[in-house]
Amino acid sequence: MEQTIIANKVSIHVNILNFSAILFYVAATFSQIRFLTDVSSYPTKKWLLPFGVIAVTLHAFILYNSMVNVVGINLGIFNAASLVTWVIALLLLLSVLHKPVENLAVILFPLAALTIGFDNFFHTERILAADKAFGVKLHIFSSILAYSLLTIAVLQAIFLAIQDNYLHNKHPSWVMKHLPPLQVMEHLFFQVMGIGFLLLTISLVSGFLFIQDIWEQHLVHKTVLSLIAWGMFSILLWGHLRYGWRGRKFIRWNLLSFIILMLAYFGSKLVLELILQVTLR
Repeated sequence: MEQTIIANKVSIHVNILNFSAILFYVAATFSQIRFLTDVSSYPTKKWLLPFGVIAVTLHAFILYNSMVNVVGINLGIFNAASLVTWVIALLLLLSVLHKPVENLAVILFPLAALTIGFDNFFHTERILAADKAFGVKLHIFSSILAYSLLTIAVLQAIFLAIQDNYLHNKHPSWVMKHLPPLQVMEHLFFQVMGIGFLLLTISLVSGFLFIQDIWEQHLVHKTVLSLIAWGMFSILLWGHLRYGWRGRKFIRWNLLSFIILMLAYFGSKLVLELILQVTLR
């Protein structure tokens, strides 16, 4: 009886924590939307930063409670998605301090709030044992960082496509007024994409070096898709550096590469953990 009461209290506290984090993510999002719709209202970062910092801090506590246990770290699909969006939100807040990327919060913060909701209502398990080798941990966490940065890059690519479309049609709009100049956005995009690609390379190399029995661990499809995405990203970056590739076709191929990469990680986790219900350790 006493254990049931304690469990109910813990559940209530977790729900309050989840709701609070979602609320602050939503508040930060609407503060930025208000700026976009009424630029004269107040400085763009006045409420975005404090609301965002509170949301990310609460999200960190949620992740700790959800992922860390006596056996190791639970990296089930919903925990992993929540962790990736937390890293994305954190990187965005750090970037906002010295780069004009705050408008990405309108998409990224609701995404973080959504993953908190899913993680609260659904439970899957993929335990990363505490005694796992450093190389395996390096592979997993470099993967998470790579996915996070490449997510930011692909959203920047979408904004670049919007800007490029308006410039070609000579049709200015409120979107153009609230985005940095095209050259600045393009520079940030290639910067983030390059760092994400470097981390993806580290992830793949460490995976080949430290993960054994790739067939038995149901990782072959994930590896193949990741290699395809890595190859596409490498060709795109090489083409940009060597021949100055950019523009609409570049953005479309970047988006396709990103989709393949997401299928490699979250697609495989979806099939294994939710459909086949395979428990990996």
